Amino acid sequence: MPDYYPRIADNELADRLRSIGAVLIDGPKGCGKTETASRLARSVVRLDTDAGARALVGLNPESLFDQEAPVLFDEWQRVPEIWDQVRRHVDDLRQRGLYILTGSATPTDARELHSGAGRIGTLRMRPMSLSESGHSTGEVSLAALMAGEEQRAKRTEVSVPELLERIVIGGWPALLGEDERSAR
Repeated sequence: MPDYYPRIADNELADRLRSIGAVLIDGPKGCGKTETASRLARSVVRLDTDAGARALVGLNPESLFDQEAPVLFDEWQRVPEIWDQVRRHVDDLRQRGLYILTGSATPTDARELHSGAGRIGTLRMRPMSLSESGHSTGEVSLAALMAGEEQRAKRTEVSVPELLERIVIGGWPALLGEDERSAR
């Protein structure tokens, strides 16, 4: 099994970083947010496991921002104050692609945070598609179908039972190499 499966979100994140100061990647736990963000980040601050980094947000936040960009603030919701710090830095520096925030939960006091409009873009990440996991060719585009475009694909090698097994296993990166019984 490969260490990393390329994701559709890889290109979407790169595009957003070229157009805005910071990007929030949100989505369910275990869908690959941190791994995807880590591919583009030059610096990583793990707010879930680094007590020193959490303390610095209140004591000396500038030290967290004095790193090579883009800086990934992983599990940002653990220290919600980082949101306004990121927004302020984007305003002050007036540059793009500075920060990436990842997290699976919204802080309980989120209503007090600035929206981040114009400074922090959002990328919603979901579990892997069959195309991303290598279980489909991706020849048929749902977007094209919805746009009324005719779609044709070669006959698939995946049987109906195999497809049902893939549905049960799902697109969670940690389960891709597991069998159906283990995934359940």
